[in-house]
Amino acid sequence: MVLSFTSCINDEFSTNSSDILTFSTDTVAFDTVITGQGTPTKQFLIYNKSKKMLNISSIKVAGESEGHFFLNVDGMKGNEFHDIEVRGEDSIFVFVESRLDPTNQDEPEFLKDHIEFVTNGVTQKVTVTAWGQDVIILNDTTLSEPTHLTANKPYLVYGTLTIDTLTNVTFDPGTTLLFHNQAAMLVKGTLNAQGTREKPITLRGDRLDHVVGEINFDIMSGQWDGVYFNYGSYGNELAFVSMRGSTSGMQVYADEMDKRSLHLYNCVLHNATVLTLLGVNAWIDAEGCEFSEAGVYVADFFGGNLHFVNCTFANYYLFSAIDGAILNLENEFDDGTRAYFQGSFDNCIFYGNASDLNVNELNDIGIYLRNCLLKSKGEDDEFFINCVWGGDPKFYTEREKYIFDYRLHNGSDAIARGNRSYCPDAARYDIHGVDRFANDGIDIGAYAWVPEPEENL
Repeated sequence: MVLSFTSCINDEFSTNSSDILTFSTDTVAFDTVITGQGTPTKQFLIYNKSKKMLNISSIKVAGESEGHFFLNVDGMKGNEFHDIEVRGEDSIFVFVESRLDPTNQDEPEFLKDHIEFVTNGVTQKVTVTAWGQDVIILNDTTLSEPTHLTANKPYLVYGTLTIDTLTNVTFDPGTTLLFHNQAAMLVKGTLNAQGTREKPITLRGDRLDHVVGEINFDIMSGQWDGVYFNYGSYGNELAFVSMRGSTSGMQVYADEMDKRSLHLYNCVLHNATVLTLLGVNAWIDAEGCEFSEAGVYVADFFGGNLHFVNCTFANYYLFSAIDGAILNLENEFDDGTRAYFQGSFDNCIFYGNASDLNVNELNDIGIYLRNCLLKSKGEDDEFFINCVWGGDPKFYTEREKYIFDYRLHNGSDAIARGNRSYCPDAARYDIHGVDRFANDGIDIGAYAWVPEPEENL
């Protein structure tokens, strides 16, 4: 299709070859594009910095990838444009979309092309790039037989991915699940997701582009629904799993507290609109995990058999005022029946822009906090044991720069304040491979302190 434009503007045109275009960017980069699907629109500006009008005789995608990148010039769609006028000292928009064909390979394929502009006989180019990634689509899929999801290609989830009752499903190290808007995973059977330090398992939204500028969609909550472990689902094992950008986080429902529902090891549950972790009457164990950023509660429990060791619970949520405590413990259900607790939080940090706990006393709850760091001030008692009150973990986090890094700076009040006897040998190394037992005293929180060189302070 060829589009031509005429103008009733009587401004004088420049035909001088030195009067050419200026662009707001020299490269339009789409980063990773899921093949077979359209992309969000990128844009850039064409400037005419001369005083006279310019006539752009031709605009087109001119390289080998023609058919993969599409243009909209100053509000008009087409594959090729002729005689586009730009007033003196004015500008127009160019919008670019991409749709890449499947590459039939596991690894992303790099595509590079250029948009060609011809003005006064002078050819200018703006580069267009994208990484095309094939995916395996799971559309309202129910897994009813033992299944392995592999790391070969990402899985794109629409609707609900269901692990059926009495079905065991394994995620191999390095597996990535991309969830479309409102998509979720429902576990009725058993999930075994054992990532490694080198090959973590990723659960995130399917927006791989940028919100604006260099800010990636990966920082946004509410991109997909969440992960639900249903009543009757027991023996779920997750290690080195990074889950982020959801609405409802990870939710665990159980009928029995004497059968373990979920074990988390060196996992990160980050950035949810409501909460990152909910437990209802469930036995949940966690070692070395980070639970961070939520609009209401970071962790919310209605009863349960809870054992959390060397975990960090933090909240610097970006997108709204925080509407709840970092750790919320409820010993009564909505219908007035009692919710029973047992267990402890050991060597854990509770810190951020919200109250750390919803209760001041734990004697009615039955949960112990031992060698924990809390932002609030208080005193030890029978249930708060050897805690660091009013402490500052001195996180690397810089909220205003979108840096959410919960390692410990030098001078942190969490350094060497934990109790090594609470941390099992299996949890000796943190997510980054740092040895918790390397120094005389174990540090509080998910991340072992690494001394910073003096020149970095």
